[in-house]
Amino acid sequence: MSQRTKQPAAIWRGMAALGMIGALVGCSGLDTGSTSPDTDSTTAGPSQRAERTAEKVVQVSEVHPETGMTLIEGPTFGPDGGLFVVDVTAPPGDPKVLKVDVDGQTVEGIYTNETSAFTSAQFSPQDGRLYLTDFVGGKIESITAEGTDPKTFFSGDVEGTSTKLDDLAFDEAGHLFVSDTTGHDGPASEVQGRIVRIDKDTAQPTVLARDLPAPNGISFTEDFKALWVSQYSENRIDYLGLSEDKTRVETSHPGVQVNGGKSQIDSNAVDESGNIYQAFHGQPSIYVYSPQGELLSTVSVPADDAEGLTSATNVAIKPGTSEAYMTVSGPDGGFVYSFEALGTGIRQSNGG
Repeated sequence: MSQRTKQPAAIWRGMAALGMIGALVGCSGLDTGSTSPDTDSTTAGPSQRAERTAEKVVQVSEVHPETGMTLIEGPTFGPDGGLFVVDVTAPPGDPKVLKVDVDGQTVEGIYTNETSAFTSAQFSPQDGRLYLTDFVGGKIESITAEGTDPKTFFSGDVEGTSTKLDDLAFDEAGHLFVSDTTGHDGPASEVQGRIVRIDKDTAQPTVLARDLPAPNGISFTEDFKALWVSQYSENRIDYLGLSEDKTRVETSHPGVQVNGGKSQIDSNAVDESGNIYQAFHGQPSIYVYSPQGELLSTVSVPADDAEGLTSATNVAIKPGTSEAYMTVSGPDGGFVYSFEALGTGIRQSNGG
């Protein structure tokens, strides 16, 4: 989940009702009115950017009485073309992983369990299984595309500290790169977030970056040489240049400063041209930035829909196409909306 929708304390108040957690990620006290991020010196001015309106595809979920909300996250296309999503706040017994037929506009629940709050999903290039980050359990689980054979791939502390695993990205070899939002719901002075690499064969974790302000979204650049990391608590997207073997961060700097107003940045994705698709918690919009930090486009739901939708937490572009789909949630329920991407979808566009 990236803390986006998954992160809100409101979500976690709902989860607390299930005895799971007090606050997932920092949405507590957040006014969820639609607020468009302003532009600054790193972005194009409002007159230069292209504003797009997304089209509703299908409703995926309704607000759960047990948790008082629903939060759809982690869109990723499977090998058969189905769009898989997770419902972060689904209670036990309700589907926590769902498969959406975007053409037929149908939804099928394929997996649930008793305790997990899944915040992201992505298919591994190594074994073809669907990997899910469990924010409250501090683990990574995998299932088949049919929702069967659940396995725990990783669990436990990292360097002696518990984790709040949010978003996930795979490199070409199948190693996992995960945002750990530890410290997200603590005092602003306690900056404890991390980026963790988990070996595909041994599940051994290695901390690549630490003392980060609640990292949420994580995507490889189009050439797999670096990571774009969305820092939820500071509304900036950092650029982390990696070593050739991707076991170290060699350079890092703030790449895009985002003026989000009352909204905060959530998950992200990257297209073939290197453009960054940044999702938001606090408004049902996606902002598209060039690799140089220029704001190229904004994508929002229709005005008539916006009142009952408070977040667009994640986005996936179908590989080989410009068909983009964003997960949108709020008091009206959880939805998938579509729009035309600026560039072609690749692995870095598909899940996390």
